[in-house]
Order: sequence, then structure tokens, then C-alpha cells
Amino acid sequence: MFLFTFATLAPLPLLLMASVTGGIWAFAALAYMTALAAGLDALVARVSPSAIGEEFPAADALSVVLAIGHFIVLASAVAGLSSSALGWAEKAALFLSAGMFLGQVGNSNAHELVHRSNRSLRRLGRLVYHSHLFGHHGSAHLLFHHVAVATPADPNTARAGESFYRFAPRAWIGSFRKGFRAESERRARRGVGFWRHPYFGDLVATLALVLGALAYGGPAALAAFFALSAYATVQLLMSDYVQHYGLARGIEEDGKPEPVGPQHSWHSPQWFTSGLMLNAPRHSDHHLNPQKPYPTLELTSAPRLPYSLPVMATLALMPRLWRRVMDPRLAALTR
Repeated sequence: MFLFTFATLAPLPLLLMASVTGGIWAFAALAYMTALAAGLDALVARVSPSAIGEEFPAADALSVVLAIGHFIVLASAVAGLSSSALGWAEKAALFLSAGMFLGQVGNSNAHELVHRSNRSLRRLGRLVYHSHLFGHHGSAHLLFHHVAVATPADPNTARAGESFYRFAPRAWIGSFRKGFRAESERRARRGVGFWRHPYFGDLVATLALVLGALAYGGPAALAAFFALSAYATVQLLMSDYVQHYGLARGIEEDGKPEPVGPQHSWHSPQWFTSGLMLNAPRHSDHHLNPQKPYPTLELTSAPRLPYSLPVMATLALMPRLWRRVMDPRLAALTR
């Protein structure tokens, strides 16, 4: 657990100091989330998978601490960005570093929490998604993505040749609709009214967050909150785009998709960013074993990305370069 604890908690004091005082702290936080992470990945090219069952309680405890830290970083970053005390360069560094923490660490942690069997942990994970105005992901991911991944029906599976800019709105809108339909059908079977529908809770949480930002700092704070939420959401969509790009399940004789296998997710073995993102880059094992806690996820025989997940997400913003890197690898898998 040391790697996960250090990698995820170390940026918290940097981000808090950056929000309050700016200066060197803002640039130190940005350097941690970018140059340091990339440098440590390069130093250790591979890490052997761990599978220690007794680490699960410690993993849950770290997830709770990270969720609390997530909300503190979000609130302090909104305060810093809407303040006149920081200069434009400090605000730019704070926005980028805080947004990366919320998008890479916060989203990865929320993903872990919504998969836990404990209801309180699941609700905490959804609250983290709420803070990005993306609460419906807690429904769509569990009820539809894991079922339909690597099929045309799944809006969060990127098609071969599809750019991130076409994928992102399709995934956001599609997951909202799929999640709503799945939750509505489940509630109807249970005879539960709409007031207990998770999407109703999403609406209430969104209104509370918007009003809270306005009450704290007016339009400037609300703009900062929207910008950070959008940045974090885009990073989640980037992760989905990268980790399933172009991979498709075969159709069996009965017309149904073949079972999900390691060949239906891309993974990356880089050391430090795997720790920073709670082993989210070991995505194939997660799809094979959705309830498996992150310290025990293993590197499988899945297709391997050439660079770390954050680097590949950056490449996804440049469609021509992305296709030059990924399409030959995708073609090699289908030969």
C-alpha cells in the first residue's frame, strides 16, 4: 500500500498551499502531476503485480481519505481560482494541477468506491462523481458499461478510427441515457418511486453544488467550479477512450457477444502512474474481476499501450498522431 498512499496523498499539501499562497507551490504541484510522474514511470518500466488479500481494508481506508481530500482540493482550488490574490500564471498552474488530481486520482478513486459492496462506500464514490457534475456515471458504469463493453451498444467504447472529439459527446450523452434507462427499469421492478431514483439525487446534488459555489464567491467561483468539473470529466472520458479504443467482442452462434476477456481492454504497466491512479491502468483485470480491490489487480495478457495512460490521453487530443500510434497496433491484434 505504500506506493498508492505516497503517490496519491503527496500532492494534497502542494495543492492546498498552491490554492492559498500560489507562488512556487502552484508550479510544484503541476510538476508533480506531470514531469515527476513521467520521470518515475521511466525509471521503473515494469512492476510485478501484487495480490495480497489482507490489503483490502487498508485500500478502503485510503479511498475514504482520498475522497475527503478530493472535496478539500476542489473547494480550495475554487477559492484560489476565484480569488484576486493569485496571478494568472499561478492560477493556470493551479487549475491544471488541481484538475489533474481531480480527474486522475479523484475519478480513479470514485471508480473503486462505486464497485465496493459496502453501500456507504458506493454512495461516497457517487458523491465524488457528483462533484464533477457526472453523477450518472455511477449508474451507467456499473449497470451498462460492464455488461456491454467492447460492443456497439456501449457508448463508452470508442470505435476504431473514431476521434476523441466525436467520442466524448457520444459517450457522455449515451451513458446518461443508458444509465437512466437501467436505473428506471431496476426501480420499476422494485416498486420504488422516482424520488428515490439516483438521477433525482444527481439533480439535487448538482443544484446544491451550483448554489454553494455562487454563495461562496459569486459568478467567479461558479465559473471556476464548472471549469474544474469539465476538466475532470474530460479526463474520465479520455480514460474510457484510451482503454477500449477499437477493441470489439466477437459474436457467437447464438447472436450474443462473446464473454469479456483480457483482449477487450488496453492496459499499461507503468509504475508510478499506476500507483497514482490506484491501478486503473490495469484495466483488463478489472473488467474480468469488477469486485477485485485495486491493490490486487494484475497485469494480464491484454493488449498493452505503448505509453502510460496520462501520456496516451494527451495523444488522444491529437487525432492524427493518435491513429498513427494506435491503428497499427489495433490492426496487428485483428490479423
